[in-house]
Amino acid sequence: MKKTLLICDCLGTQKLDAGALATATGMTCSRVYTGLCQSQFDRAAKAIEAGNVMIACQQEAPLFAAHAEDTGAPDPTFVDIRDRAGWTADTADTTPKTAALVAEAALPGPQPKSVDVVSDGICLIIGAPDAGLAAADKLADILTVTVLLTEEAELPVTARYDICVGQLRRAAGSLGRFDVTIDQFRHIIPGGRGAPMLSDPRDGAHSDCDVILDLTGGTPLFPAHEKRDGYLRADPGSLTAVAGAVLDASQMVGTFEKPLHVRLETSLCAHSRAQQPACSNCLNVCPTGAILSAGEHVSIDPLICAGCGACSAVCPSGAISFDAPPVDFVFRRIGTLASAYRKAGGANGALLVHDAHGADMIRLAARFGNGLPAHVIPLEIDALAMFGHAEMMGALASGFGRVDVLLSPKSDRDVIAAQAELAQAMGGDAVSLLDFADPDALSDHLFTGDTTMKPVKNPILLQGSRRQITRLAAKALTPDATVTPLPDHAPYGAVIVDTDACTLCLSCVSLCPSGALVDNPDMPQLRFQEDACLQCGLCANVCPEDAITLQPQLNLTDTALAQVVLNEEEPFACVECGSLFGVKSTVERIMEKLAGNHAMFATSAAARMIQMCDNCRVQAQFHAQNNPLGGQERPRVRTTDDYLSKRRDH
Repeated sequence: MKKTLLICDCLGTQKLDAGALATATGMTCSRVYTGLCQSQFDRAAKAIEAGNVMIACQQEAPLFAAHAEDTGAPDPTFVDIRDRAGWTADTADTTPKTAALVAEAALPGPQPKSVDVVSDGICLIIGAPDAGLAAADKLADILTVTVLLTEEAELPVTARYDICVGQLRRAAGSLGRFDVTIDQFRHIIPGGRGAPMLSDPRDGAHSDCDVILDLTGGTPLFPAHEKRDGYLRADPGSLTAVAGAVLDASQMVGTFEKPLHVRLETSLCAHSRAQQPACSNCLNVCPTGAILSAGEHVSIDPLICAGCGACSAVCPSGAISFDAPPVDFVFRRIGTLASAYRKAGGANGALLVHDAHGADMIRLAARFGNGLPAHVIPLEIDALAMFGHAEMMGALASGFGRVDVLLSPKSDRDVIAAQAELAQAMGGDAVSLLDFADPDALSDHLFTGDTTMKPVKNPILLQGSRRQITRLAAKALTPDATVTPLPDHAPYGAVIVDTDACTLCLSCVSLCPSGALVDNPDMPQLRFQEDACLQCGLCANVCPEDAITLQPQLNLTDTALAQVVLNEEEPFACVECGSLFGVKSTVERIMEKLAGNHAMFATSAAARMIQMCDNCRVQAQFHAQNNPLGGQERPRVRTTDDYLSKRRDH
């Protein structure tokens, strides 16, 4: 059964072609209504009760969803074609763009993953007496409150909440599981007449709480504090800010769903091997400190993770991937938008990537300004930082002539800029970052932007891992390119070996996390497959001869997919059995240094063992006159009978 698409021109403010949309989307398209949410609501209600319907109105989605709930009908899906397509000053046909938006909205979304976070309402308020005690008075009837005063003052006599004095040394955790350590801790001594008395100060007092309300006005307790669930901070000098923080704190009791933003495959992580450091990209970009080193891989605290997506964008191996929604679903959205736009007759489409802040700007520009051009197709994602170089390159290779990323005030700009730079270096010249605070300025830029876009003639399908998509996209965008230099710290490149310094010890091979460096079991060889190299730097760190350097680049030739020999030498033949073992130059150097110069190899017979394979060396050692493995017959094990035989009473 085909899905039914309900369209409405919103009181005649946009032009819609029902027939063209039906042909382009493959859906059963209704006639163009004028007031579907008001005078023609009965038509919408009938379609909702019939089921399998998509309503082209995002503004009144709660109204339609409420009717479905009241009648027990299946939940309808929604798509915004008015603010993103219909309301525009562009005179060009918006049907291809509308069809693309509808096709993308029709994709079945993945089921979100979450974990329950329980808060019992235990709140710690930190601040000066005036602000801290005032906030405690407001929250004491709702939460279990403890006030940590940063300075001693005249204390009120109250049993509504606890009061203590001290300096917070450390805080860790998130909503429902904060751990705090307090120095110079002094608590109220119960009993007695007069003003409350305080205990003697002590350091290292430990406690836990569910919510922290910071009214100190000083340095935040956590990095990226605005992204830390359960941590509220306000300027004590602003009554409005304090009141807002108090209100937010009063709501933080109960059970909450915390989305699981990222997925970690520890087996793919190239963080470390054998206590030697390697990749630390995710550690360097995580704003909240949710990612920590855990030996050979990293660990992620899902309750501290704020879902910015930066770790997914910079992970070279795919060990960390964004999962809310998954990365492959984002690629499907991009591919669907591009293909549906082309099938509907669109040309020279541009992709505008934005978050919720960007969506607000688009709505304002549409209602009060010129809106978006007909060729600019918006793609809203939750975390801009997860839209890395692979997604940028994939969008261009799928058929878009340009990719613009609209930054927001809370965007991780350094990460996004680095990913855009990497995409541009690989052939994504049409990638740019937009930083506008004014909706009209955004519209003006898009309307007056480059119109000489040249989309790829043969778009690719966005399937595979991020590395695979990047490589395919680069070949599609730059078909004549062979080897492209990349910026430092790029996750693609070659390994350069100084053959004069390399001894073929193969330490790099044994620790390479991706298998890019391998040996040859039959020959003393160091082999390398460039396509698998993560540029993690582990090989260079473990090389005892400092013979390895990294060269960031993208090799688009077939040689990157095959193993090439970086260094090889002649093997040494065992002087006894003739079997090949070791490296001839290494054996010769050992002979030169040890034969006749070391006590263990003072004789020619002993030195000759250096030139033997393992099996022959053991045999020669065993049959030698001074065999260290030989010796007298082992003494008989004494038993109980031996001891009893010496007893006089036995």
